Amino acid sequence: MTPYEIIAKKRDGRSLSDQEIHYFIREFLKGNLKDYQMTAFLMAVYFQGMNFQETLALTNAYLQSGQKLNLTDISLPKIDKHSTGGVGDKVSLILAPLAASLGIAVPMLSGRGLGHTGGTLDKLESIPGFRVNASLRQLKKQIRDIGVAMFGQSEEFVPADRKIYALRDVTATVESLPLIVASIMSKKLAEGIDGLVLDVKIGSGAVFQRPAQAEILARNLIRVGQAFGKKVVAYLTSMDQPLGRKIGNWLEVEEGLDCLQGKGPGDLRALVVELTAEMLRLAGIAKNKIEARRQCQKALESGVALEKMLQLVHYQGGEIKFLEHPEKYPRARYLRQLKAIKSGYIAEINTREIGLVSVLLGAGRQQVTDRIDPCAGIILYKKIGDVVRAGDSLLEIHTNNGRAWNQVKPRLEAAIKISSTPRKVPALIFKRIAS
Repeated sequence: MTPYEIIAKKRDGRSLSDQEIHYFIREFLKGNLKDYQMTAFLMAVYFQGMNFQETLALTNAYLQSGQKLNLTDISLPKIDKHSTGGVGDKVSLILAPLAASLGIAVPMLSGRGLGHTGGTLDKLESIPGFRVNASLRQLKKQIRDIGVAMFGQSEEFVPADRKIYALRDVTATVESLPLIVASIMSKKLAEGIDGLVLDVKIGSGAVFQRPAQAEILARNLIRVGQAFGKKVVAYLTSMDQPLGRKIGNWLEVEEGLDCLQGKGPGDLRALVVELTAEMLRLAGIAKNKIEARRQCQKALESGVALEKMLQLVHYQGGEIKFLEHPEKYPRARYLRQLKAIKSGYIAEINTREIGLVSVLLGAGRQQVTDRIDPCAGIILYKKIGDVVRAGDSLLEIHTNNGRAWNQVKPRLEAAIKISSTPRKVPALIFKRIAS
């Protein structure tokens, strides 16, 4: 077989064998294939798709490209959670220490912001000193010592996905379903987990905005996980408005701290509790959903989950003082409020646009080389269904860019729709899928 033959075969819509897929990925990592050849392959997959066996083989080729975290000698159940990404989605910051405080080992490989969506690693790095890079040996020691680690992808950990994703990002092939499945599941399987809870987003701020697309993705992720002998459950959840009220790296850490003390926005708390409760059920720690939720609520309200977060941050080099006294964290120089021009009800929030505006404020990257401003972001004062009067503050921007307000104000005004009639608040959780 030759790279040309494999590309042509997929271009023409024919199925590739396991051997052909493994060969193509292996040769690319060795440097025997050029970027343009991999790009041609990715584009062929984007247009022609892959059947389940091909998707499984691609996932396994990614997985076999690097080392795996071996946690078999750690007796705790090993369960992780993955979100397909959204705006204001700081669930992992709360869920990981919460689950660990309840007896689950959580080896959480996280990512950076992409496009309009925020990244868990960027949020964690807003805590001064926090380290997201570690060797597999260091990660295993940390999980044994405190039960949780939140880290980034390294050269030794699924390098095929790391290298190929960089190409997908610049060749408009990110949205390919088999490529998404292989990317997500190879990294999660490499963590050495027993089970996985998936949070698949739907709505204006999601990768797949239609429920049918999101459900297909969820079922494919579950099927691949089960093929590798893992317990996997997926939730379809709303991204028709930002989750919680704060968007931006430190702002989201701050809201996460509120939730870890049993406070914070109701939608954020509800989703954290539901996903963590599912982790407890997969781990066999809770007998049923009611018991699992009760354990989660107790850990949040008692401060046990917050203490685990402090342990995590300290272990990974972060400065605890800002978590204990968030009011001492540096603030952005420019704060501006968007006012309502009429009375009524919040009917719609363009979540994707809110995310893109937060990037312009400094909370994300427009180019790979851009530096993130940890102070930048948006605080929402009104959400869908809320009553609003003319002159009320709808949101507040935080930025160190003195010119940003004039750039983003028209976009924010267009992103929030006010109607004269009440609008029903969109459901937070649409569906649970277990097989």
